[in-house]
Amino acid sequence: MNSAVKQSPEPPDAPAPTAAAAPSAAAYRNLVMATIGFALTCWAWNLIAPMSGDYKDRLGLSSFQQSFLVAVPVLVGSLGRIPVGALTDKYGAKLMFPLVSALTIVPVLLLIPAKNSYGAMIAVGFLLGLGGTTFAIGVPLVNSWFPPARRGFALGVFGMGMGGVALSGYFTPRIAKHGDNLPFLVVAGALVVFALLAAVLISDHPDRKVPTDTLAHRLGGAAKLRVTWELSALYAIGFGGIVAFGVYLPTYLKTWYEMSPTEAGTKAAGFALVTVVFRPIGGWLSDRVHPALVTAGALLLAALMAVVQAFEPPLNPIGTIALLAMAAGLGTASGSVFALVSQVTPQPKVGSVTGIVGAMGGLGGFVPPLVMGAIYSAKDSYAIGFMLLSDLALAGCVYAYGRMRNVRRGG
Repeated sequence: MNSAVKQSPEPPDAPAPTAAAAPSAAAYRNLVMATIGFALTCWAWNLIAPMSGDYKDRLGLSSFQQSFLVAVPVLVGSLGRIPVGALTDKYGAKLMFPLVSALTIVPVLLLIPAKNSYGAMIAVGFLLGLGGTTFAIGVPLVNSWFPPARRGFALGVFGMGMGGVALSGYFTPRIAKHGDNLPFLVVAGALVVFALLAAVLISDHPDRKVPTDTLAHRLGGAAKLRVTWELSALYAIGFGGIVAFGVYLPTYLKTWYEMSPTEAGTKAAGFALVTVVFRPIGGWLSDRVHPALVTAGALLLAALMAVVQAFEPPLNPIGTIALLAMAAGLGTASGSVFALVSQVTPQPKVGSVTGIVGAMGGLGGFVPPLVMGAIYSAKDSYAIGFMLLSDLALAGCVYAYGRMRNVRRGG
């Protein structure tokens, strides 16, 4: 098994750029387009969460029902990354990015007629998960265009597209004040424009290797790598924490600190913005220090801040500081974990491995909102949920430091 972990990131015949090569203008063009597309689809993916308080009041939902409504798109978007990543290996991002972006428009518009029925909202939320799959398209695209010495930072910049969650948290409730249906129309329009531009401006690397084996075989090959599951576990903690807080923090702030939906959305957007800023920092640090060390330090910070928040401090200033520091740790860890992915995965398998790792990260964000909602319903407190997060982050810190430091730096 250790040989699978210590393999070179690319076989000798892989058409990867050298570590010394400077990224081309095409590389930066694709990075910018992928980041914008990821941000827009993340906004669509997270459209329900900022409005969940309104849905709870309108439909008479329990805390668990509200949490489940928010979590459904996360689950589907996470699992969907597995086939979408493998399909990107096969057909390329030039086809997949505009296609998935265009298809996401459908559930965004369906939110309009579905808003008065819980069952319909669950069904549309299932379809809305499609927006979360673009992560598995962008990573292999960016990875193919940038040399190994620049991939950590480039992937971190692409990961800033997760800021679409912050955009959604901040703008969606504000746009809704001017019309209940306006946020969905705005996002749908933005996706139309992006899909058209992506079809023209996104391009696959000219030396991209197209796999000839079946989808099942490629996924099976990626699943056989031990490092795939090790990275999946770490990413489930880092990115999963980001997703969980992105979708549940407005509910938490509204319920525990008695904020209005707009104020809670603004605070949640600030949390998401910090994760966005620190994700490329995690990648940048990983280009200079072993990414396992960066991951360990970042998860330790998140664990400590989760303990602080478990004591349910006043929001100003202790709670705010703890939540923002936790966001910094989780954002840094998300960037550093994918720096590891780019180092140990052969280029033709990046999409497949990314799909699995990204899916596990998203699933890491599916469970906590349900747990937090259930715990609050049973105990009228969120303390146990924060302590569980602390335990997981500390376990990830120990594993990253004790085990993943043995991964040989590639390139």
